Amino acid sequence: MGFQMLNDRLMVLLLLLALLGASLWVLLPFASALFWAAVLAFASWPLMRILTNWLNGRESVAAAILTGGWVLLVAVPLLLLGLNMADHIRGATELINTMRVEGLPPAPGWLAGVPLVGESLVRLWNNLDQQGSALFTTIRPYLGEVGNWLLGRSAKIAGGILELALSLVLVFFFYRDGPRLADFVEGLLERLIGDRAQHYLDLVAATVQRVVNGVIGTAVAQGALALIGFWIAGVPGALPLGLLTVVFSLIPMGPPFVWIPATAWLVWQGEYGYAVFLGIWGTFGISGVDNVLKPYLISRGGNLPLVVVLLGVFGGLYAFGFMGLFLGPTLLAVAYSLLSGWVSEARTSRKAKEPHGAE
Repeated sequence: MGFQMLNDRLMVLLLLLALLGASLWVLLPFASALFWAAVLAFASWPLMRILTNWLNGRESVAAAILTGGWVLLVAVPLLLLGLNMADHIRGATELINTMRVEGLPPAPGWLAGVPLVGESLVRLWNNLDQQGSALFTTIRPYLGEVGNWLLGRSAKIAGGILELALSLVLVFFFYRDGPRLADFVEGLLERLIGDRAQHYLDLVAATVQRVVNGVIGTAVAQGALALIGFWIAGVPGALPLGLLTVVFSLIPMGPPFVWIPATAWLVWQGEYGYAVFLGIWGTFGISGVDNVLKPYLISRGGNLPLVVVLLGVFGGLYAFGFMGLFLGPTLLAVAYSLLSGWVSEARTSRKAKEPHGAE
């Protein structure tokens, strides 16, 4: 009888594991979108709570309003940015085709005025113009590979936009059903690890909140520094470029894609002094603050050593991509807490067993 009951329990356990594996397999294509929707909902949950109170507890309406706000703040600017990039790519393609037929335009007047190397640059420009046909004949076999590479990158960008759109759809359900999902996760963890479930839930929540604060705070700081640099250097559209820097700061190594073209534009205009200033300001100010401010904001208010946070941020980015910015510190925080608790319990147990005379 006992053997039969053991077989029945084993069969039920295997069926549950198979069901869990099949469910994870179904959700795997949407793992990234689910992750970002959960992070976005968690980071803005105080707004959801305030808005729900204002609307007398109508959670669905509050969730719809917040989701619409995220669409306006995130999806629309990214769509406009994508259309703008498409226009620039089209313009670059037309320029290449024109150069193939007509050659390079005359060398700009400022090129000869570059100290020390101006005349050499003008000669190089003229040589390239004279040898343009031969140059394009040489590089023609590689243009197909470059086109395929650009096509692959475009497909990735399109996939990322679709993933973002799915995240903004899913965040509505995280807003609306957030309390029920939290109760389900808490009950599941209590079933697995007992009374310590709430402690680890609080640990994960605090770590994610600090990471979100660090990412957003650093993005705002980089945008402000970029705005100051563009304004001092006289770059037109300093405010839109500063806002664009905030958006690109959410992407690893993103800000250089804003301030480097601005620096190149200053060189093209012959503003070499401001170009040098903006290059130094961008390297050590705009981009450099990311390596200092973000780890500080993430570690502030917690009991994690700074080295653990740094390893979590950079190791997570390397291992998981952009998701690792949140996963890395969270995983190391939970592991550090587990090990610290285990060591503390062992020390407490050892001290309790020591004879009173040894005190």
